[in-house]
Amino acid sequence: MKKLFLFTLLCVITMTTQAQTNLSDYLTKRMPKRETRAVWLTTLASLDWPKNYARSEESIKLQKQELIDILDKYQKANINTVLLQARVRAATIYPSDIEPWDQCITGVEGRAPGYGYDPLGFAVEECHKRGMEIHAWIATIPVGAKNSLGCRTLMKKGFRIRNFSTGSYLDPADPSVAPYLASICGEIVRKYDVDGINLDYIRYPDGWPRPSYRDGDTPDQRRSNITAIVRAIHDEVKAIKPWVKMSCSPIGKHADLSRYSSKNFNAHDRVSQEAQEWMRLGLMDQLYPMQYFRGDNYYPFVADWVENAYKREIVTGLGTYFLDPREGNWTLGDLTRQMYVSRDLGVGHAHFRSYFLTANKQGVYDFEKQFNATLSLPHKMQGVVSTAAMPYAVNSSLVERREDKSVILRWKAVTPYYNIYA
Repeated sequence: MKKLFLFTLLCVITMTTQAQTNLSDYLTKRMPKRETRAVWLTTLASLDWPKNYARSEESIKLQKQELIDILDKYQKANINTVLLQARVRAATIYPSDIEPWDQCITGVEGRAPGYGYDPLGFAVEECHKRGMEIHAWIATIPVGAKNSLGCRTLMKKGFRIRNFSTGSYLDPADPSVAPYLASICGEIVRKYDVDGINLDYIRYPDGWPRPSYRDGDTPDQRRSNITAIVRAIHDEVKAIKPWVKMSCSPIGKHADLSRYSSKNFNAHDRVSQEAQEWMRLGLMDQLYPMQYFRGDNYYPFVADWVENAYKREIVTGLGTYFLDPREGNWTLGDLTRQMYVSRDLGVGHAHFRSYFLTANKQGVYDFEKQFNATLSLPHKMQGVVSTAAMPYAVNSSLVERREDKSVILRWKAVTPYYNIYA
């Protein structure tokens, strides 16, 4: 790991100097054919979307247009993956048979927008129109305030709920949690042509008491509890559509490294996430570690994720929100250096969160467009044979040349959407 990290860091220093003199030429030469370029699109409290409540046909149009405008910005920056928060806090942005509507859609808990409007269905359609993957982002353990409709509904169903100052949470030791969360993910995969399921907060909450070592409450048992939930969701999703990508967003540092400390906050020991083990077991196709750190708190740990990926994909989660002075004191250079490193390691990137990217904080959106000078395809899944049609090689039989010098490609459609690339 030391040799890999030091070599990469030297490369980054060199290429950063070169990039300052000829950014577009450098980036064009280094464009990968496959690279996940993602954004977390947050619906919690309408932080990113929607800003307009859907209460009438006219307001539904406004809500839809908001999303269209956001996706158009992504497309111009060659973003290819959208992580849309579909389950917020025990409430959803789609018509569910299991949980109530989240208030972000209409402004009222449990209220449907009506008029046949399905926000998640609309988002899937619009993302695919633009050649983007859409992954349903699922907040798993948090269930909101204890008086919220979603939390009250779960309590009526008999789930064990723990209340803290930060909100209410499912108890991962409750054996009914795993099949319940699996049923929610299964419902989404059955109803929608999503490309992935992204599990958020699949861990023990920050304020949870330390293991008591009574009645089986040990660190190993806690990790086993979380892994059981992950396995149940994986098995449900893959039984329905094996090509749907399974991913999660673990804490950005898996564990202490031999030379670098996680400073008492890591995935494995503090919150019982065995994300690297999930990759080894094939329970995850991708990881989006939330690496909202700088310097020695970032670079050694991104290399650690890569070296323990078991040939599966790592997409580094970027703390883009820290570019806003109300959130942190990062400079654009702090973020762009991380993006250079990630690309050199063959790692994709995901911005947290949408607003801070599209609002172009410190010029980050402008840089994203330059950094993604050409289109890239999302990564394929390891060990999965896709049911999609094999790529066509463009030849004269597919090409129609027109008098205005434009070209039309025609072929027999096997799947609904195609990407055209060289």
